[in-house]
Amino acid sequence: MKRFTLALALVLVSASASAQLVQQASKDDLIEKLTPPAPPATRSLRNLAPKPVNVDLSINFDFDSARLQASSKPLLDNLAQAMNSERLGALKFKVEGHTDAKGKADYNQELSSRRASAVQAYLIAQNVGADRLQAEGKGASDLLTPEKPLASENRRVRISLVP
Repeated sequence: MKRFTLALALVLVSASASAQLVQQASKDDLIEKLTPPAPPATRSLRNLAPKPVNVDLSINFDFDSARLQASSKPLLDNLAQAMNSERLGALKFKVEGHTDAKGKADYNQELSSRRASAVQAYLIAQNVGADRLQAEGKGASDLLTPEKPLASENRRVRISLVP
């Protein structure tokens, strides 16, 4: 019973850690977060669906705008360096814009699309190949903290590995 409880606790801790919003990260931290896992060595594990590889970033924009604030540029610079690193240089990524649930759904969808495109444009300006990036707005459809739909943590940019 103790093993089951410990295993359950570890699963819950890892699940909550995966839903963390990154406000600061070095190039090396981002490389670790975005590196795909090695394929399983055992045939019996090959049928398991791999966990999606992504990181949620706290990117600040001007109010009601897709204009990046200067405070977010160091994190995006580190992201661009990570994406251009030897380990990630051949991979493709999706840049997803997310909003909180305040306001109308169609407006949030449009704003999140513009913000994803702004991050994509910034990364391209930092020499990340345009052919390696897709931008997509998600609006409030995938809240990071669904129990608090108006929380600031829901306003984020998710970087996902494209298989």
